[in-house]
Amino acid sequence: MLVSWKYRPRNTLIQRLDPRSRLIFLACVILGITIPGVWDFRIIFPLFLVTVGLYLLARIEWKDVRRTWLFIFVLIFFIVGLNGILSGRGGPTSVMNDNSAPLFTIPLFIPGTAIGFAVKITMVKLFFALTQVTRMLSMAILAIPLPYTMDPNIYGVAFRRLGASDKVSFTMDLAFRFLPTLARDMSITIDSQRARGYEMDNLKGGVVARLRRLAPLVVPVTMQSTVTGEEVIDAMDLRAFGTSPRTWLKELKYAPLDYAYIGLGVAILVTTCVLKYGFNIGDFWMPEFLLRIAAGG
Repeated sequence: MLVSWKYRPRNTLIQRLDPRSRLIFLACVILGITIPGVWDFRIIFPLFLVTVGLYLLARIEWKDVRRTWLFIFVLIFFIVGLNGILSGRGGPTSVMNDNSAPLFTIPLFIPGTAIGFAVKITMVKLFFALTQVTRMLSMAILAIPLPYTMDPNIYGVAFRRLGASDKVSFTMDLAFRFLPTLARDMSITIDSQRARGYEMDNLKGGVVARLRRLAPLVVPVTMQSTVTGEEVIDAMDLRAFGTSPRTWLKELKYAPLDYAYIGLGVAILVTTCVLKYGFNIGDFWMPEFLLRIAAGG
């Protein structure tokens, strides 16, 4: 049986929007904020403020999303942020080839050897990391509320009404339900093994030994996922899925607010494109006082 995210009806402005308008807005903002060559914090930060405002309008309880945010913070700050601070990779040439005076250096050594090197941390790389983190947070803040505020019954129909085929629409529906279903199976398996006296909290030994002790969890969850997939396939075959165009129970209609929301998303995308390709605005930028610090002044 497939399950969904912790969706619950909320009388909020965001939930009253048509799901198609939310998906279109998300696509416009992501495209606008990831245009090649746009590194200007003055463009990215206002979009970040817009996404924060929309997130607050969704009124999602922290208890529902704290684990999701923990994963997002680890991914963004310890991967994207540190990569920007240490190397500046993925950024413009001015950051990767930064020769400004370092604020400090971090010595790094390969364990068990005498090989080591010093990583120079500069103001330019710090500000570039801040820009990258802000960019990634903007996309995450906009995307996270979707599964918590969108009715699971309209996942498929939303993509179908956007012009996707029945197969693609149903695939997206199943994709939205995969992670919560997997988490449900893992939780059931952990509780079952604990009830049988299996120690779950203190896994001792090396990496190989710990992986072996996780087998009583991995094997049942994998098998259950396979069985669930087979059940979904059988249910689709019994309903002759794919032999003819499918009808959808739910009907979606745009309201004036949806057109305004879509218009805002399109305006954001067009504005960033015009700034970059029309006025050549969007290259890496730093405040003047930080430039003086970077120059050692």
